[in-house]
Amino acid sequence: MANGRLNRPAGRNSNTSKQEVVIRTDRPIVVDATNHIAGRLASNVAKLLLQGQRVTVINCEKIMMSGTRSNQIQEYREFLEINSIINYKHGPVHYRRPDTIIAKMIRQMLPFDRKPSGKLAFQRLRTYIGAPNDTKPLEKTQFEKALIKRAASNYTTLAEICRVIGWTE
Repeated sequence: MANGRLNRPAGRNSNTSKQEVVIRTDRPIVVDATNHIAGRLASNVAKLLLQGQRVTVINCEKIMMSGTRSNQIQEYREFLEINSIINYKHGPVHYRRPDTIIAKMIRQMLPFDRKPSGKLAFQRLRTYIGAPNDTKPLEKTQFEKALIKRAASNYTTLAEICRVIGWTE
């Protein structure tokens, strides 16, 4: 170390070798989540957030969960039973609104607890029930790989599950 700097060979910067060129805009990417499978939507949004984009997810109540309605409700009710014996603050937070559930799902796909880039990426995310007035003039995008493939009767909407577990609109 000389003058407080590490001695590194000139011309070698490992950070620039794998970076992708991403065009960033001031306008957020608005994703219409209608008829999207929850996990696939969350992974695509997480990738955009890590690239530095601002993402707004609208119509979160229309996101589809694959599997039968009874199985999805049973799984979430089992999750609601997990808590702490000592203090409720030590157990997991049980969200019941569709927009907060999908935000938590996206947060789990980011390096939120490990890196500062994950926290910064999560701050660029907005999720909404319905479509707010400021997003109506913007162009809405959908992910083709995240759309449902079979009939909608084979899936359960996030709003149905949330109503059963305690969401009041």
